[in-house]
Amino acid sequence: QVRLVESGGGSVQAGGSLRLSCVVFGYTFSSLSMGWFRQTSEKAREGVASISSGGAETYADSVKGRFTISRDNSKRILYLQMDSLKPEDTAMYYCAATRAVGTTTLARWGFDYWGQGTQVTVSS
Repeated sequence: QVRLVESGGGSVQAGGSLRLSCVVFGYTFSSLSMGWFRQTSEKAREGVASISSGGAETYADSVKGRFTISRDNSKRILYLQMDSLKPEDTAMYYCAATRAVGTTTLARWGFDYWGQGTQVTVSS
């Protein structure tokens, strides 16, 4: 059973930075394609960034140039570096995984496993 545990959320002022982490248990991490999603009470869960098992990256237009997704296969950790944060980035952020090799989709139905989420709050 794949289990995902996120950390690194918090409160920051606009223009600041945060780095989210997601540790993966129960499967060979290097074989998983991974993604970060976010959700608010007013908006449905949306894809932010994804990285395939081979390292190919995809970003939502709203975060291009500000967020960077990366993975450390030796540590089984997925990262999301978030810079130049804006109040509209405030959301619960979720880590997601799929066994589909080479996937870079940002569609939530493309992922099979989800973490519990970590809250990011950006104040103006």
